[in-house]
Amino acid sequence: MKRPDKIISRLKSGEPLRIVALGDSLTQGWMVRRGYVDFLNEMIKKRFPNSRFVLINRGIPGDTAEGGLYRLEYDVIGEKPDCVIVQFGLNDAFSGYSPDEYESLINKIITEIRKSTQAEIILVTSSYIGAIRENRIVEEFYGRLENLARKHGLPIAKVHAYWKKRISEDVEFRKLVQFDSVHPTELGYMLMAEAIMQLFEETDEIS
Repeated sequence: MKRPDKIISRLKSGEPLRIVALGDSLTQGWMVRRGYVDFLNEMIKKRFPNSRFVLINRGIPGDTAEGGLYRLEYDVIGEKPDCVIVQFGLNDAFSGYSPDEYESLINKIITEIRKSTQAEIILVTSSYIGAIRENRIVEEFYGRLENLARKHGLPIAKVHAYWKKRISEDVEFRKLVQFDSVHPTELGYMLMAEAIMQLFEETDEIS
């Protein structure tokens, strides 16, 4: 599994760096006191005690990959990032975008970031929405994200797969989601951060 090796090295050395999280409400942390960005910030600090980084939240509720591309220059490139975490998918799947359109838009985001910065890019799938018919639609979009990770040689955190793994072990799905059965609770966001944090570990055993 591909890892953000340059960022890991810089976190270990204590070299200053800027990480920008681009995404929708799951990045923003909708209706909770602490979202995945907050948990990830804490986990990175614990894992790399000498690190000196800033983690900037650029999540907007209701946003799609098209919206992320539109605001890329101001919200991401303008921050001069060393690492960009990209998370979109659920809104795209249910607001009229086809998997092909979604893949094309994410590809453009990757291309623009690489053209304008030296930042490492981490792709992130969104949450698992349960064993319902609509999940097949969502997972097709996640599959496209995995295709792009392979195409561009990028790390990808498969949050939906990590959730399913934890549900099969000891976590109740209903404890991971809010009243709408989609947006994560704080526990769900914590597991989202854990899934991303696996990319920063030394072991090869990544789900």
